Amino acid sequence: MTLNQLRAFLAAARSGSFTAAAEEMRMSQASVSELVRRLEEEYHLPLFTRQPRRLVLTTAGEALLSYAEQSVAAADSADEALLALRSLGGGVATFGVLRNADYYFLTDLVKEFHQAYPKVHVRLVGQNSVDVAASVAAGQLEAGLVVLPIDDAGLRVRPLLRDEVLFASADPERLTDPMTTRRLAEARLILYDAHYGWRDPTRRQLAERAQLEGVKLDAMIEVEHVEAALRLVARGVGDTFISRAVAESSAFPDGVGTVAFAEPLYDTIALVQRESAVLSPATAEIARLAQGMLLARAR
Repeated sequence: MTLNQLRAFLAAARSGSFTAAAEEMRMSQASVSELVRRLEEEYHLPLFTRQPRRLVLTTAGEALLSYAEQSVAAADSADEALLALRSLGGGVATFGVLRNADYYFLTDLVKEFHQAYPKVHVRLVGQNSVDVAASVAAGQLEAGLVVLPIDDAGLRVRPLLRDEVLFASADPERLTDPMTTRRLAEARLILYDAHYGWRDPTRRQLAERAQLEGVKLDAMIEVEHVEAALRLVARGVGDTFISRAVAESSAFPDGVGTVAFAEPLYDTIALVQRESAVLSPATAEIARLAQGMLLARAR
């Protein structure tokens, strides 16, 4: 049973003749008759009683009618949805973004995309890079932005921007010299992304450095959001590390200063998608815009 057979059957059922059905489908009368005949032969059931002036549905034809209507309607709806998506006149752009995307470009990205394609729904999923990478690899997200390093099995990774990571403290004495890994191990650390802990890419980089130095980094306090960590730092509870984008934002609290690491440390932001996947037009466009914004920031 094919869609063409069902379309021929429906056209004949509506019009009552193969000739009228052929005109509707812009096919020859013989082709329409053949499509219906093959459908009847496949199930060994007549779908029409061929009367001199009109086709009349048999019991089998009546039974098939509603299913044929539903199948053809579903196929037509799918076709319309895909065509709309191809032309960016509809559909959904699904894209994963790193947790602190607001500090880079998120608002501008949504605004620019929505102005250009007002009928496309935007679904931006904000997660830690660990989850963004896993969701893209599993096919739950088409593409996304992550901070490296990640587990990249099955992923295509394109680095876009390096953003320096800085040590942040409310104690000026701790900011007089570049921060070393050994001094960091002695600090009262307040770290964000508590759920992911040392799986977080920035933490992973620092943990690897500490391992090579023969020291261990421990968090005194862990919270979920960078804003909460910075509020605690501003009150003198402890210290943290943040990206330069956060340090240069309007949300960065007064009374907190920063210093670079003695061995410069960077968050590398990358675009990831599955190796074999072809992005839908809407997601490809939002990925292109995000990539352009990050490259412009890098320049």
